Amino acid sequence: MGEALAAARKAGAADEVPIGAVIVLDGECIGRGWNCTRSAADPTGHAEMHAIREAARHVGAQRIVGATVYTTVEPCFMCAGALLHARVARVVWGVRDPKFGACASLGQVLSDDRLNHQVAISEGVRAEEARALLVEFFQSKRRASAEGRNDSTGS
Repeated sequence: MGEALAAARKAGAADEVPIGAVIVLDGECIGRGWNCTRSAADPTGHAEMHAIREAARHVGAQRIVGATVYTTVEPCFMCAGALLHARVARVVWGVRDPKFGACASLGQVLSDDRLNHQVAISEGVRAEEARALLVEFFQSKRRASAEGRNDSTGS
């Protein structure tokens, strides 16, 4: 999870929502990603999607069987679907996402027994660190917005 948190910090430094993900297979990090939806003008530019693409290239296949994904925030529906298609074994995340989370918050995509693959999940790993990155990022956005309003009103 430390590597995922480092990736999240890279996203935050690039003015992206600070979410990071890594994929580990047989003790080796084979995929890494961080959010870049804004800078790439790409709604699929989520941390998990980048990590999945890199890991799939590493193994030379569309499936990443046996892999564990560490992500700082609960995956959304898009990312959860991609993780299912990649056939990862386990997903570990820091904090839930009450607005978009598809693994526990709004749905249970990874554990739905109607699907032909289920993924083991663990949550709350280094949650305080992941939460702190998000809180700091959004507080800085609100401060900047408030300062901008103050400047534009002449206050």
